Amino acid sequence: KGIYDEALSSFFRNVDARSGGDGPDIYKGKICSLKARALLIDMEEGVVNEILQGPLRDVFDSKQLITDVSGSGNNWAVGHKLYGCQYRENIVEKLRKTAEHCDCLQCFFIIHSMGGGTGSGLGTFVLNLLEDEFPEVYRFVTSVYPSGEDDVITSPYNSVLAMKELNEHADCVLPIENESLFDIVNKIHQMISSGKLGSTVKQNSLVTSSAGSAKNVQEKPFDAMNNIVANLLLTLTSSARFEGSLNMDLNEISMNLVPFPRLHYLVSSLTPLYTLADINVPPRRLDQMFSDAFSRDHQLIQADPKHSLYLACALLVRGNVQVSDLRRNIERLKPSLHFVSWNQEGWKTGLCSVPPVGHSHSLLALANNTCVKPTFIALKDRFMKLYKKKAHLHHYLHIDGMEQSCFSEAILSLSDLIEEYNELDATKGGPRTDPSRLKIAV
Repeated sequence: KGIYDEALSSFFRNVDARSGGDGPDIYKGKICSLKARALLIDMEEGVVNEILQGPLRDVFDSKQLITDVSGSGNNWAVGHKLYGCQYRENIVEKLRKTAEHCDCLQCFFIIHSMGGGTGSGLGTFVLNLLEDEFPEVYRFVTSVYPSGEDDVITSPYNSVLAMKELNEHADCVLPIENESLFDIVNKIHQMISSGKLGSTVKQNSLVTSSAGSAKNVQEKPFDAMNNIVANLLLTLTSSARFEGSLNMDLNEISMNLVPFPRLHYLVSSLTPLYTLADINVPPRRLDQMFSDAFSRDHQLIQADPKHSLYLACALLVRGNVQVSDLRRNIERLKPSLHFVSWNQEGWKTGLCSVPPVGHSHSLLALANNTCVKPTFIALKDRFMKLYKKKAHLHHYLHIDGMEQSCFSEAILSLSDLIEEYNELDATKGGPRTDPSRLKIAV
């Protein structure tokens, strides 16, 4: 409608273009110039330049970009130790500036990759900075984990070094695997080509080329993959932007889903998935949507929560859904899910009344579940293969402040995390005792 309202103000400022964007925001009125409450950091100019030439260039404030020229050379130590020290003041100043423009700063979202040097090294450096500068503000991290056939040889080192920082400094981590995103996009392609469910592709959709014909599967469909992650973040933040009968504050996610500080890795699943790709598929029935969220095909990492142990689970629903629908589906699914004995009622629910554009309803399930363990074990194995031979270590060790103990501490931290999940898994077969209820005298 071209109106600046509450929903927009949570992630965008409405600035007067004439004052260069530093003046006070213009509230409740026409949109003048929207600027994202975001800081973009990359030690390689290319990616940020691409954004500045793309359709969203006006949304990002040019004063809120930090770039270098050559990148971090896929080296965690360069990103964390070298560029971290070099850009510290600059990053802090820009973070403070952005934070000052917020009426009520709720949390920080850090979106980074684990395989390269800047994402893993500088990404976790920024995480530490946030903890120092804004200790009370909640830190939510979306980390993209590399796949087995990754194009970065040193990615196991970078990921494990970054994992230690995530273990210690993040409040909540949503791991996402490229492999899972790729599989989802492939499934969408299969659905298009098989003509199942009467699906037709909208013209100019993200999954199709400008010609409108389905893209060749060999092409790495980054746009469609990124679209899935964007939809995850949209649903996650919907309660902060729109009203609903059961609104869920972002800080409540950590409060309710993280019983032990280190076990803060949440497996996300999203549904409807196929419709995210601008395909006109008949909408899923509501109950089917809940079943989908607990099936392997809809997880954003390759995991199987149904056969692992739940510590807690959150359901964030958007659209025309009643509390009774939520309750009915939880009761229906409960017998097939293993919850830890001391938290059998570990469900957190959120209802937002505004559905995603073009849909009647959608669901994001966030599970704190031991099924993340295989991802971490695979990462540890890939790390050990290189580390046993001391391969590529010299690239890291010649950076100031980087010692071999950093590697041994990082792998120890990961091993401890895996062990904590093992201990929980060991309790899975135990008897399911329903806690005795209070008897109320009538």
